[in-house]
Amino acid sequence: MTEQKLSSIIQHRERLKQVNTILISQPQPENDKNPYSELAKKYNLRIDFRPFIQVEAVGKNEFRKQKINILDHTAVIFTSRNSVDHFFKLCEESKIEMPADMKYFCISEQTANYLQKYIVIRKRKIFTGKRVASDMFDLFKKHKTEKYLYPCSEVRKDDIPAFLEKSGIKCSEAVIYQTVPSQLSDLDVAGYDMLAFFSPSGVTSLFHNFPEFQQGDIRIAAFGPTTAKAVTDHHLLLDIQAPHPDAPSMTGAIEVYIKEANK
Repeated sequence: MTEQKLSSIIQHRERLKQVNTILISQPQPENDKNPYSELAKKYNLRIDFRPFIQVEAVGKNEFRKQKINILDHTAVIFTSRNSVDHFFKLCEESKIEMPADMKYFCISEQTANYLQKYIVIRKRKIFTGKRVASDMFDLFKKHKTEKYLYPCSEVRKDDIPAFLEKSGIKCSEAVIYQTVPSQLSDLDVAGYDMLAFFSPSGVTSLFHNFPEFQQGDIRIAAFGPTTAKAVTDHHLLLDIQAPHPDAPSMTGAIEVYIKEANK
């Protein structure tokens, strides 16, 4: 066993302390039938929810600075409900009516169905992936002559733009919304035994609101490798990382820790 590995094990054991309160940096679920409620009941925990980030629209005047003409494109790529909402609101503000022959490429059936909030989907050409961006790549190849518009936020994954560029397919990125820190000044983060993060933006928001934050005995949980990296980049100790082979969800990863810590 290497010295580094041994040090990591010792550190883990030293921080393995009972957890009674957890703050989840996301909106509260709509009802009590969710994994967090079950976890709270099972281990007698107090689990609170507070979104650390919020999404704001880019105004039409700000959008104009990008010098993108929406109607110069023949297809739109949607990867989330946020992108659908902000795109059609921008069109409404700009008094742009989408032509009937516009094609829509959606990352999932759920996102495709959400389009009916703004258009009559049975009359439109809609192409749907299964769940992740790579599911759409074959669709892009089959429709490589389209001029794609990719409405997104200022922080987005590289997979779709990189694939389209590599394939020589025309695409314009339009930043139509942005992720900003929520106002958390009323929140006592030091009063929790554990904080759970789901995006690098959430970690950034923590320090935006609490520049003098000291971790101390507060355990940190992170979902996904980029979130985990943001935690360590901010010189925080990462106690729980999800997903991992024994726990594909955040609640599962937290439970693995609590089973050991709350004996």
